[in-house]
Amino acid sequence: MRTAYRDCFDQLQPLLARVEKPSRYIDHEWGTRSSQEADYRACLIYPDVYEVGLPNQGIAILYAALNCEDGISCERSYVPWIDMADEMRTAGVPLLSLEGAAPVASFDVVGLHVPHEMAATNYLEALDLAGIPLLARERGEDDPLVIAGGPSVYNPEPIAEIFDCILIGEGEEHIVELCREHRRLRDAGASRKEMLRALACVPGTYVPSLYEVSHEGTCTVHGYTVPRAGEHVPDVVYKRVVADFGATDPVSQSVVPYTELVHDRLSIEVLRGCARGCRFCQAGITYRPVRERTPDQIVAAVSRGLKETGYDEVSLTSLSTTDHSCCSQILERLNRNLQDTGISVSIPSQRLDSFGVDMALQVAGEKKGGLTFAPEAGSQRMRDIINKNVTEEDLERATRAAFEAGWRRCKLYFMMGLPGERDEDIIAIGELAERVLQIGREVVPKGQRGGLSVSISVSVFIPKAHTPFQWCGQLDDDEVRRRQKLLLDSVHDRAIRVHYHDAATSLIEAALSRGGRDMLPVIMGAWKRGARFDAWTEQFLLDRWLEAAHDSGLDLRAVARDPFELDARLPWEHVSPGESRGFLEREWRRALAGITTADCTRSSCTGCGICPTLGVSNVLVGDRS
Repeated sequence: MRTAYRDCFDQLQPLLARVEKPSRYIDHEWGTRSSQEADYRACLIYPDVYEVGLPNQGIAILYAALNCEDGISCERSYVPWIDMADEMRTAGVPLLSLEGAAPVASFDVVGLHVPHEMAATNYLEALDLAGIPLLARERGEDDPLVIAGGPSVYNPEPIAEIFDCILIGEGEEHIVELCREHRRLRDAGASRKEMLRALACVPGTYVPSLYEVSHEGTCTVHGYTVPRAGEHVPDVVYKRVVADFGATDPVSQSVVPYTELVHDRLSIEVLRGCARGCRFCQAGITYRPVRERTPDQIVAAVSRGLKETGYDEVSLTSLSTTDHSCCSQILERLNRNLQDTGISVSIPSQRLDSFGVDMALQVAGEKKGGLTFAPEAGSQRMRDIINKNVTEEDLERATRAAFEAGWRRCKLYFMMGLPGERDEDIIAIGELAERVLQIGREVVPKGQRGGLSVSISVSVFIPKAHTPFQWCGQLDDDEVRRRQKLLLDSVHDRAIRVHYHDAATSLIEAALSRGGRDMLPVIMGAWKRGARFDAWTEQFLLDRWLEAAHDSGLDLRAVARDPFELDARLPWEHVSPGESRGFLEREWRRALAGITTADCTRSSCTGCGICPTLGVSNVLVGDRS
């Protein structure tokens, strides 16, 4: 029998004095939207702590969409930090929703956000705390429907068997449609199996239990996923795309916290999608097509959002905000409207050209802390391989303009282990950083050079599904460490600070990015050994994962490292953002030849296949060319 929906805060309250940051667990935030009268209840869980999860724009969008639907109420929950989780288990207190302090197991549907691969163990942690069976096949008629969705569902196989349904693509219309159908089936008395078969007919919905893994023909060691015999489900589940992005509400946030968040500001999504075509970038494929909001809509949304929330900072968010065709006009209008209010505007990244610096200048005011650019690779050869479409001259012009405009700190993002990389490309990262520092010393007056600094942050390349590099393996972690040392040895100026990502964490991320359903026993084994909050450096232990993989008969380094044959069927091809395999193969061959491909929003169609496959198109409100 399903746990009754009731307020259980009295069970949680005695634990608050024994944990750090008790404000993570108390309700009564301003701006919540759930309703006590609704007869269908959803709970959305972000797989991290409150202050990380609350600012997430995806959860905010779905929360608003569900609470606008008659008869549906949506609440939220977050994964308790280790101290609280341990206290809850000892006291026998289940995972509760935030708004109503109701047991998560009492909801009709429980939705987990999938932000990145390293959250995998936290799905198990959340479900275990809630008292919900960990695997879909173990759930009975009275258990809630457990669904997932988010930016990292494009290789769902390692976590597929945890979930009853996985929503592929944009969720604001999809989740409402799915919950409506689930509510109808519930009221009609349908069995769990009947519900799952019916929900698989909702476009964009992948129901893993109706599929199985095959190893017939040319494929990887992980196999590939096909419909089970007798199940009438699509061979390929294509992502959902919102019918009219411009008609959606730009102000997704409504909840105002009373504790500090990691991103404590109003966020307005100004555009969706990016067509620059970086060959390592999964989001550049999975968020297409590009759709821009109008300047009038953005400016009005900022004004309304600030009034409703009381924030003193607004962030104009997207994958590439400065690519908006009216970016300059939008910033000019916002600056006029917000003049003398003390409210600041931020943009999350700068284009690697002087236009990007001009846009940064429009929002910086007197506060010119640091400016961030992402060359991604040190040499032009590597930038052409990855289709970055910027030159060293672009970077020099941008950094010169930044130093001339008053910035004194510059941060550069790079990747290590990209396909085709050589030692000289690693050394070129240090040389490029030294060139940027040299430009700063040329531009900045002598008396101000004390504050001049350049930092470089180097992540490890992770091969991602549905990208031109999906067939590539990752560097072995020992080789990653060798190249990291080579980089450190190649930077000679003390004014340049070097930061790099942990090779061990990158190994697990790559294995989860490239594996199939054979990775689930590894995830479960790691969690049973204490793995949780693996995205937090201080909580991650590689040995837990290696021991779990050994017990499961898998070599994680081989999973991450071994390349796939170009003609092999891949573990994730049964879900798709709409791109054609031919396009990815063509881009891979162009990468090997060092040939770049243009941005289709600035030139002509590049043939990725997404628009004709999904029946969509780019929507620009101005001229980008």
